[in-house]
Amino acid sequence: MRTPIITSLLLAASLGGCAGAPAQEPGPERLTVQVLSTLPHDPAAFTEGLEFAGGTLYESTGLAGQSTLTAGPAGGPPATKATLPSPVFGEGVTVLGPTLWQLTWQDGFAIERDSKTLAELRRVPYQGEGWGLCHQADGRLVMSNGSSRLTFRDPKTFAVTGGVDVGRDQLNELECVGGDVYANVWHTDTILRVDAATGHVTGTIDAGQLRAQVNATGSEDVLNGIAAIPGTGEFLLTGKQWPVTFRVRFVPVPA
Repeated sequence: MRTPIITSLLLAASLGGCAGAPAQEPGPERLTVQVLSTLPHDPAAFTEGLEFAGGTLYESTGLAGQSTLTAGPAGGPPATKATLPSPVFGEGVTVLGPTLWQLTWQDGFAIERDSKTLAELRRVPYQGEGWGLCHQADGRLVMSNGSSRLTFRDPKTFAVTGGVDVGRDQLNELECVGGDVYANVWHTDTILRVDAATGHVTGTIDAGQLRAQVNATGSEDVLNGIAAIPGTGEFLLTGKQWPVTFRVRFVPVPA
């Protein structure tokens, strides 16, 4: 039988060990999409990049010989269009006031364009593949290349200035909102919300219901367009060759 003294000592040691144990960080917030409305989307558009700027929706599409960049009202026909020469494969896009950057997939260069006319201004080479692109409030570019790493680039020179590892690869289309980066995970219905300062995933968004609603059955007909609607907390989401764009809000998964 244990004496009261021994029992007390064991209890104190146990409590001391618990007090010294590091607190576990909470896991990513689990979110889903609440559909607010739908808009028409070109079912032939192989969407690679989507971004709102100044009330205009910019969309970059891929496929060699079919890649384009369009600008116009959301849900309406484009007001301006640029066609990429074959075999260039268009990828992510982000708008920086009077100019914008458009990535190419395996062609090894980014295209700087006039954001009003979409006229090509110059090409800047980079190493590796180009997938998604967005920019933060200070203008810093955030780029994905299909790996688990987000690369930071200078908005004027496109030179690499740093980066973070997210711990999940296949990071594709990106959207910057404040200090967060929303990253679509290719070939999944998942969007990650990433703290750009640390690379930590703070939220996982299940958008599977959207793919089901458009009855997308092709292996490449996947979610691949994220555009924040400024000042609303809402987003436009679409996919490759989807006939619909969804206006959504990200909400907690019901308990």
